[in-house]
Amino acid sequence: MEKEAAPSITTTQQDAVYQTLRQWITVGRFLPGERLKIRNVAADLGVGHMPVRAALQRLAAEGALVNVPNAGVMLPVLSVPELDDLLQMRMLLEGEAAERGSLRLTDEGLQTLRTLNARMDQALHNKQPTDYLAANEDFHVLLYRAAGSPLLFSLIDNLWLKAGPISNRLFDTPEASACLNDAHDDALRALERRDSAGVRRAIEKDIFVAGQFLRRNAKRGA
Repeated sequence: MEKEAAPSITTTQQDAVYQTLRQWITVGRFLPGERLKIRNVAADLGVGHMPVRAALQRLAAEGALVNVPNAGVMLPVLSVPELDDLLQMRMLLEGEAAERGSLRLTDEGLQTLRTLNARMDQALHNKQPTDYLAANEDFHVLLYRAAGSPLLFSLIDNLWLKAGPISNRLFDTPEASACLNDAHDDALRALERRDSAGVRRAIEKDIFVAGQFLRRNAKRGA
């Protein structure tokens, strides 16, 4: 009599590790050029080396990480032209998602955006970049998912994976904190008056303004 195959714990664990690492990269937990060591990541996650190694290679295949001969994997460092291309694509796709999302957002969703915006203000005031970036992601995810287009959101999510590491560099420029949340205030005001085109402009402004600080830092690094 054949034994029934046991459920694959490894596959489930690999997926969980991959999703966690992907999220960490997206919200800027790692910096451009930072090398990810399997033993350190495994210790942080409380798992073995194998699921971490599989997840890192999967992320490298997606372009989120770069394989370095004899050195494992590291976060890519974007050139200025690569950053410009990324910013332009983000403005195009996220502006579209914001405009569509504004037409379908519920009153409850709008209230959640207000709460997230207040969290971002507080994080900037307290100089807590990690908290700011986490609340910022939640704000944009809620608005874009309201658009009702899984394909559009998937394209945006892939761009965030490339933008996450460099987003930490926003806080290398002290004056950035004074204006980083202005566009979210604009977006909320546009949402309250049901101005979908205004929401699109606000989100494009958000990406553009942040992009200018990132571009300045990228030039300095080059």
